[in-house]
Amino acid sequence: MAIPLQTAAIALVHEARGRTGLSQAGVPQSTVGRIETGAREPKVALVERLIRAAGFELRVGLGEPDPQLDSRFERTLRRSPRQRLADAMRDA
Repeated sequence: MAIPLQTAAIALVHEARGRTGLSQAGVPQSTVGRIETGAREPKVALVERLIRAAGFELRVGLGEPDPQLDSRFERTLRRSPRQRLADAMRDA
């Protein structure tokens, strides 16, 4: 199981903006906020624009699956939503 593209995009935008303390790249803050919280699924072009505005570039490639990561996701998915929420609250 791989990380969903939307999840990766959200993390990348958040990380790029967090590293530099900026930038919205002319995109309304409300839009950026919805992207970073997962409320809006961004198009790749917008993700790239936000990442470039923060001074980085988006690179995409293929890699071999990570069996450890896959098994961790599978274990998580076997837990009920209530159990996953409890884990997230504990970790926060």
